[in-house]
Amino acid sequence: MTYVIREASPASDGRVGYSGPMSGYISPEHHPAFEEYCETIFELAEDGLSVIQARIAERLDVSRPAVSEMIRRLSDDGLVITDDSGLITLTPDGETLAQTMVRRHRLAERFLTDVLDLSWAEAHHEAGKWEHVISPRVEDAIVERLGDPTTCPHGNPIPGSDYVEPDLIALAEAGHDADLVITRIPEELEFTPGLLEFLEENQVLPGQTARVLAASPDGTTTLEVDDKVVGISAFTAERILVIQPSPATVDSPA
Repeated sequence: MTYVIREASPASDGRVGYSGPMSGYISPEHHPAFEEYCETIFELAEDGLSVIQARIAERLDVSRPAVSEMIRRLSDDGLVITDDSGLITLTPDGETLAQTMVRRHRLAERFLTDVLDLSWAEAHHEAGKWEHVISPRVEDAIVERLGDPTTCPHGNPIPGSDYVEPDLIALAEAGHDADLVITRIPEELEFTPGLLEFLEENQVLPGQTARVLAASPDGTTTLEVDDKVVGISAFTAERILVIQPSPATVDSPA
């Protein structure tokens, strides 16, 4: 039986490359707050967002003065630079630190879901703790245990892996009655309260096939996924990335 489930709309509202294998990198001693800020700057840029203090404050749920002070400290430590317009970018040292943290976070998520069977939301929360204490030796062991994965459970690339990005479009850009493959749930959506639980519960998962049934005037995209009809808000549909096979690919004989 087919039934309809609709996502509640959230309240508020490009990618960078990766510089190669990171498992041999041994991070110098940085306060976890430095690591978290560099990771956040990296992830905002990865999602194609201009990195300014207001976005960092929103992502980390901290005050603007606290962000301003931390950016000053990161700048003094040679990890970030801020231009005259307020745009914040990582220096090479900051980029290396950020990629190390992102790599360990996404490997931890993969381990927590694939091996320990935690939910997406639980894994995301716990990995935020693990990333600061995983040593290079443990990182290598996780990679070996998991078979050197290229993405986290949400489809986001693991820095230093052999990830090759396919041709992706936003779910909102897929045409009516289009068949597609859910491929990537960007970091921005991982921080939207309740959304990871909603997507996992309704099988809107990387690798899952789906069909677009309708696009409403308010931007809601209605999908058929695993015999369920699921409503995806405009905010989310504009950010979920999918592969939409060309008609020639779909119709061609095996």
